[in-house]
Amino acid sequence: MSHKLISHSPDLQRLRNEGYDVEIRSNHLLIKNVPYVNALREVKRGILVSELTLAGDRTTTPGTHVAMFSGEYPCNKDGSPIAQLRHGSNSQQIDRDLVVHHSFSNKPAEGYKNYYDKMVTYATIISSPARSMDPSATPQTFPIIETSEEESVFKYLDTASSRAGITSVTQALEIGKIAIVGLGGTGSYVLDLVAKTPVKEIYLFDGDKFLQHNAFRSPGAPSIDELRKEQMKVTYLSERYSNMRRNIFAVASFVDASNVDQLKGMDFVFLCVDKGGAKKLIVEKLEPWGIPFIDVGMGIEQVDKSLLGVLRVTTSTAKQRGHVRAKNRIAFSDGVEDDEYSQNIQIADLNALNASLAVIKWKKLFGFYQDTEKEYHSTYSINCNLLTSEDQTLEA
Repeated sequence: MSHKLISHSPDLQRLRNEGYDVEIRSNHLLIKNVPYVNALREVKRGILVSELTLAGDRTTTPGTHVAMFSGEYPCNKDGSPIAQLRHGSNSQQIDRDLVVHHSFSNKPAEGYKNYYDKMVTYATIISSPARSMDPSATPQTFPIIETSEEESVFKYLDTASSRAGITSVTQALEIGKIAIVGLGGTGSYVLDLVAKTPVKEIYLFDGDKFLQHNAFRSPGAPSIDELRKEQMKVTYLSERYSNMRRNIFAVASFVDASNVDQLKGMDFVFLCVDKGGAKKLIVEKLEPWGIPFIDVGMGIEQVDKSLLGVLRVTTSTAKQRGHVRAKNRIAFSDGVEDDEYSQNIQIADLNALNASLAVIKWKKLFGFYQDTEKEYHSTYSINCNLLTSEDQTLEA
């Protein structure tokens, strides 16, 4: 099936978005799994077929109102043929694997303006008797649409963007290489969000194992058997998200002086580590390399029987870096701070929120979201529900 043709043709895109099992084969448009009633009053499924008239890489007005059908002749629920469709019943080989057995004629006075109108009209007439007998008998089956490596980084089509009508906006995120350094609580949520964008390659850096406590501050729900494996975090997470997309690369080690050069070819880096010394080393490399990055962090403390604290997102690009040191936005020391987070107590909702704020800012940088503030440092205070924007830049 040509996903490109469908994505460029609003009528075919609408058919797919509404759950019809669409396929392009041998210059014909197919709607598969259309339910119908046969002469024995049994509910069956067949294939609705139409010629396909194109103008370049998209559809134009259908060349004929006639449609074809692979299957028995569709009937009313009493077993009598649907007379309003009758046109002819002769077998015709469309390709090696498809034979149509009937042709239908149901022409509106003004004809069909597009293939959505044509195919939905025929599918509705054919399937209505079946649906009256079995409410679950619908042609809108929402099939899984797989893709090849040449077509997408995703193993199945991103129908969420197409249904929302933002495919062209999402394309702004088709950038090269993203690195996530640190796959603890916040870093794992960054991966969860970035993995659902069309970034071409994602590199994961972490030298820790995925243990029982990690299950309570990361996305998803690992099984006991998975936890017993004591896999490296990057191995567990790369395998989990490789179910959905291609090109996730796991580096099972901490970033230090011996391997920091692996970040040199990245187009963007998310820093999700809590060790100041490691951050300092990485930042001092990323800056001269001209690589933009976002650093995240949080400080949480217990007061009486409640927790309070602040989440932070600090951005650095070639257009603005001075605020990082001038205002001490990122702590580069490894001293033990008087907060609960330094004791490795993390809360999943705060990790998820910190990651979300970071990914939203990243999407702003690449034009996915409108950015009027252009803040390079933001904080969220939990107890007073305050979100701040600071260190604005005047970049165009």
